[in-house]
Amino acid sequence: MSLLRVTLADGRVVECPPGTEVGSLADPSAAPKDLPYLGALVNNDVSSLSYPLSVNCAVRFLSADDSHGWRIYRRSLSFLLAKAVRELCPGASFSVDHSLGPGLYCSFSAQGGNGACIAAEELAALEAHMRRDVARDVPIERRKIAFSEAIRLFRESGQTEKLYLLRYRNPPRVVLHWCEGFTDLAHGPLAPRTGVLRHFRLVRYAPGFVLHLPERSDPTRVPPFEDQPHLLQIFQEHKEWGRILGVNTAGRLNEAIAEGRIEDFIMTAEALHEKKLARIADDIAGRRERVRFILVAGPSSAGKTTFSKRLSTQLRVNGLRPVTISTDDYFVGESRNPVDEHGQPDYEHLEAVDLELFNRHLVELLEGREVALPRFEFASKSRGEGARRLRIGPETIVIVEGIHGLNPELARMAPEESKFRIYVSALTQLSVDANNRISTTDNRLMRRIVRDHKYRRYSALDTLRRWPSVRRGEKRWIFPYQRFADATFNSALDYELAVLKPFVEPLLMEVKPDQPEYAEARRLTEFLLNFLTTSDRPVPHTSILREYIGGSMFRY
Repeated sequence: MSLLRVTLADGRVVECPPGTEVGSLADPSAAPKDLPYLGALVNNDVSSLSYPLSVNCAVRFLSADDSHGWRIYRRSLSFLLAKAVRELCPGASFSVDHSLGPGLYCSFSAQGGNGACIAAEELAALEAHMRRDVARDVPIERRKIAFSEAIRLFRESGQTEKLYLLRYRNPPRVVLHWCEGFTDLAHGPLAPRTGVLRHFRLVRYAPGFVLHLPERSDPTRVPPFEDQPHLLQIFQEHKEWGRILGVNTAGRLNEAIAEGRIEDFIMTAEALHEKKLARIADDIAGRRERVRFILVAGPSSAGKTTFSKRLSTQLRVNGLRPVTISTDDYFVGESRNPVDEHGQPDYEHLEAVDLELFNRHLVELLEGREVALPRFEFASKSRGEGARRLRIGPETIVIVEGIHGLNPELARMAPEESKFRIYVSALTQLSVDANNRISTTDNRLMRRIVRDHKYRRYSALDTLRRWPSVRRGEKRWIFPYQRFADATFNSALDYELAVLKPFVEPLLMEVKPDQPEYAEARRLTEFLLNFLTTSDRPVPHTSILREYIGGSMFRY
C-alpha cells in the first residue's frame, strides 16, 4: 500500500496510510492555550477531525480563534442546544433564528404553549442539561445513511422542515450528525466531542432567548450581554411576515418555486419594501420643518444606494425635493488614508472621510450658501472638485449615503434636530431548517461577489480576500452605532438566494483548492445546494436586488 504525504502547518511532512483520520495527526499540545482543535483544513477544505484522508494534502488544524474553527464551535453549540431541547422538551417548537452580537437568538414555545416568553426555570434547565453533556464529553459522530432511511428518520421524529429540504434534493446518501440518539442534517463539520464546548450562556431575551457565545477574538470568555432592541425588532417583524406567508425555510421557498408560486412571492416581498419605504418617508415629511439631512448607513451590500434612490421617490411624493450626496466623494485619498495593523489602507476607517470638509459643507448648506461638491475618482484614488454645485432651499432635503452615517462624529457640526438617521440592514428571516440559520453575512457576501464581478471587474477570489477587512470595519465602525438610528430598513428579500444562485455559483467555482479562500468558496457552494434556482425575470427593475444582478432602472 502506498502511503500518503501530509504536510502540516509547521512544515513537517508525515506519511500515513489512506483512510487515516486527519485528527489522529494532530498534536494537542501544539494547540493554542485552552483552545482544543475542532476541525482541520485539508487542502483548504474545512473538514471534521474524523475525515479520512485519501490524497496527498496540506493540513492545518483549527481552533475557535480561527474564522473556520469559530464556525465549527458555533454550529456545534447550536447542535448541542437542539439536542437539549429535544431531550427535555420533545414537543416544543424551537428554532435558531439569527445572530445577535456574538450569540444566536432562538425562538422557543413549549408544547401547548401560548406564545409566552420562555420561563426562567425552563431556560436554566436547558443550560444545565447542556453543561452536563459538556461534562460527560460524549462523542459527536458524522454518519452517512441512505436517502430513504433519512426520510424515514425525520418523518418519525416529526422534523418536517428537514423533509421539505430533502424534497428537492436526491443524494444517494445523506450526511448526519449523531450524538446519543439525537440526529441532525450536517451543514458543515462539528466538533468531535461535547467536552470542547465549554464557553456559552443562555440568556433570556423576550420573547425567546440567546445562546450567548464568546467573541472570536477572545474565545475563552463569554462577554457581558448587550441589548440590541433595533435588531430584534427588525427580525421579529420580518419573521412574522414569513410566518404569515408560509415561507420561512429554504424548503418552503423551494416549494413555492416548484409549484409556480414564486412570482407572487417576489411581488409580495417587493411590495413590503415599498410599504416600509413609504412609512419612513412619511415620518421624515412629518418633521420637514426641522430635518435637512437624512443620514443612511449600513454594512457592505446592504443596499444603501438603491434604498436612497427609492426613498427619494417617496419623499417627492410627500412634496419634498431630495438630493443625494455620498461620503465616498469625501475620501481623503491614498496619501492621507489611515492604515490597519498590517499597514494596509483601511478604507472603512472613519478618518478615511475628510470630516472637516464634510462638516463645513453641511454648515454652509444650512446657512443657504452654495457649495462645490467634491468627486472621488476610484480609478486614480484621488479627489477633485466635481461639476456639481448645490444650494438647498426650504423644501430641499439632503440624503447622505455612507457607512458612517450613524456615527455622531460624521456630521457633528450640524444641529441634532436637522438630522434623521436610517440604518439599512439585510437580515433574512429564512433558515435552512429549525436548527440551522442562514447567515445574513453570507447573504451580503454573495450580493457583493456578484456586483464586484459585474461592475468592478473583481473576481470572486478578489472579493473573498477583501471580505475579512470589510467585516472588521463593520464591527468597528457600523454595528456599534445602530442604536442611534431613527428608523431601520431591512433590505433582505427572502427569494433572493434562489435568484442569486445562478449568478454566484460559476464565480465561486473559479476559486481553486490551492488558494486559501477556497474554504469559503466551497462552504458557500455547499450552502447553495439547499436552494432551487428561479429566473430574475419577475424581479422589478426598482428592486434592491437589481443593484447587484443588473437591470436596474436607477443609475449608479
